[in-house]
Amino acid sequence: MNKYFRITTMAYLILLTATLGAGLFAGIVVAPVTFHTEQWLGSEVLSHYQEGLIMTQNFVRLSYLVNFMLIVVALYEGYKYKKFERDTITQIATFFVFATGLLFSQYYIPDILTMQMAGEEMTKSAAFLNTHKGSEINFKIFSLALLVLIVRNMQKACK
Repeated sequence: MNKYFRITTMAYLILLTATLGAGLFAGIVVAPVTFHTEQWLGSEVLSHYQEGLIMTQNFVRLSYLVNFMLIVVALYEGYKYKKFERDTITQIATFFVFATGLLFSQYYIPDILTMQMAGEEMTKSAAFLNTHKGSEINFKIFSLALLVLIVRNMQKACK
């Protein structure tokens, strides 16, 4: 492996890991704090709907990182594929990262934004709750696939 490709691989792994970390931080730390502001402020200052609007903006900004990462994954993994440096696990993980990353940024986020713009009552509907639950499941699959992609690329880089 030449020097420049090693540097590219390290940068790629850092980007993948940073994206995974940002997603996990948003879901594990930011969401629970945002949706329980009364615990931190002493009284209910924001409604659940307002907390949801704030949380959505966090995920909108995260989707920018996810979209950028998807472009980099396409370029890096495409190059590796073209060089015949491929394996089934990496290909499957790449597919799931792409599918779930695009679903997150291009389907769930816009759909949730549209429902939120329809008003607070819409966010209490079964359609919104199902969409929100689907986005949570999707992001968990995305995170797992991203972790697999990180591990497989680290294994290859450490050879």
